Amino acid sequence: MSTPKSDFLKTLAERGFIHQCTDLDALDEQLAAGSVTAYIGFDATADSLHVGSLVQIMALRWLQKCGHKPVVLIGGGTTQIGDPSFRDASRPLLDDAQIAKNAAGLKQVFSRYLAFGDGPTDAVMVDNAVWLDPLRYLPFLRDFGTHFTINRMLSFDSVRQRLEREQPLTLLEFNYMVLQAFDFLELSRHHACVLQMGGSDQWGNIVNGIELARRIDQRQLFGLTTPLLTTSAGAKMGKTAGGAVWLNAEKLSAYEFWQFWRNTEDDDVPRFLRLFTELPLDEVHRLGQLKGSEINEAKRILANETTRLAHGEEAARDAADTARRAFEEGENASGLPSIGLSRSELDTGVTVAQLFVLAGLSSSKSEARRLVLNSGARLNGHVVQDADAHVSAADLAGGALKLTVGKKRHVLVHVND
Repeated sequence: MSTPKSDFLKTLAERGFIHQCTDLDALDEQLAAGSVTAYIGFDATADSLHVGSLVQIMALRWLQKCGHKPVVLIGGGTTQIGDPSFRDASRPLLDDAQIAKNAAGLKQVFSRYLAFGDGPTDAVMVDNAVWLDPLRYLPFLRDFGTHFTINRMLSFDSVRQRLEREQPLTLLEFNYMVLQAFDFLELSRHHACVLQMGGSDQWGNIVNGIELARRIDQRQLFGLTTPLLTTSAGAKMGKTAGGAVWLNAEKLSAYEFWQFWRNTEDDDVPRFLRLFTELPLDEVHRLGQLKGSEINEAKRILANETTRLAHGEEAARDAADTARRAFEEGENASGLPSIGLSRSELDTGVTVAQLFVLAGLSSSKSEARRLVLNSGARLNGHVVQDADAHVSAADLAGGALKLTVGKKRHVLVHVND
């Protein structure tokens, strides 16, 4: 299409959010004509989202900033089944209590990125359990099942790939795409929602909802997907060797979150600045042109901006200050991730390898030994020579031990009497 008329699609196009759209020109006309309501669904499979969901979250944020109304759909109902899209195996089934706990955690994430309330463009959060839980199975099949053909459902990549690999796809999971389509129909009826967004792996599910609304209500709905991101090294966004990069501070500290973005590969910096910050595009372009050691300025700004959105201004400032003191001044900065160790545990005998495992810097003692062999582990700033050496009270510096892997991963071990 030519340059979009609507601020929202213009912003998404310029920043690299658009992968596919069912009718980009018609959607642009609606967005330019007035406020539009759009939603993205998030199943409550964990009590936080990680940065792999951040493209969708930022899309909702831009939607609201451009004068439209975001709907966050929490999948309290669909979580009971689990989305099979592009998964090799079924998701573990969760009970109602765990789903409720997870949903509460997700609400914390969105409160940082969206303004909720009763105004015309204020975000709202709804749970599809409200309409899915009361459904009676036979009436639902009779009223909606006739609008889905097995032939078409089997043609979607998410289903076809599972079957081609001869991996089981349960009847329970096969129902997921029908329920997601029903979600879009319900939101269009009761929340005037005309647009569903999601990752590119949701294309088939989104199209099903559009078709269902057209057949039953003769209503025109739209779908827009964002690209599924990988780093320049080919890794999926949201995962690191140390685990998921969570958006809730209870699961990952603001400092560790900041450090994740500070460690961005050079080639990813311009793209991540466009997608994950609100910096003006001319500033993004300037920072993206930096080379050599100067690119570190762009990485620090990326880390500051992403952490500010996820954790607030103060947390971002503290994380940047902690990093500066830890790396530039060599201090045992108080903001570093930390664990506790009792004096009795220390006196009983703890090896360096055990400490690195306890601190989460190594997944096993054998991995810790490999780190030591490669001179990649330090204790209180000194390269560790023997992974099986015992740590004693004589090694304490200010009542703590500072463990380091490489140049950027640090954990303080506080020893308590």
